[in-house]
Amino acid sequence: MKRLFVGVSILLLLLISLPVYAGTPLETVKVNADQVLDVLRDPKLKAPSAKEMKKDKLRAIYVNMFDEVELSRRSLGMNWNKLNAAQRQEFVKLFEQVLEKAYADRILSYTNEKIEFTKESMTSGNMAEVRTKVVTASKEIPIFYRVILKDGAWKVYDVSIENVSLVQNYRTQFNDILAKNTPEQLLEILRKKVKAQ
Repeated sequence: MKRLFVGVSILLLLLISLPVYAGTPLETVKVNADQVLDVLRDPKLKAPSAKEMKKDKLRAIYVNMFDEVELSRRSLGMNWNKLNAAQRQEFVKLFEQVLEKAYADRILSYTNEKIEFTKESMTSGNMAEVRTKVVTASKEIPIFYRVILKDGAWKVYDVSIENVSLVQNYRTQFNDILAKNTPEQLLEILRKKVKAQ
């Protein structure tokens, strides 16, 4: 049950992240959070028949809030340089689909937990961390967004939930795969995972 709730929280907060204007990182997270919550709370989208429409709306928010290339590059770490340009492009698309498939159903089970935005810290000239927490009846779950300013917009490149980094978690998995396999074999593993889910 705890793992499911954490998974729901992860996706909720992944989807809550960032918009298309360059206000402060904290303002950006709040604006996008409101957009996600509006979709999740929309009574017209509550019926089971509206599930795909709801996913489409959340997918559009995801595209605007994440720097998919930065997230992918950091998740591969040093292995990014082992992929050629075409492989990198395919990896970015496959990784986005893996993340969506891993978390989509969990986010859709959101049950009106409260989200508090607590702090913004600049970590460099174009990077920041926004601290939030999900407050439930029984506990508070800290979630930190790591964002980067590119092309005039703050975008998410990592999310840390209860001190577990999304990027670091996937980097460990990809390092293990690439220690024994080629980049093409990694892509094939991801292709199969996307088809199977």
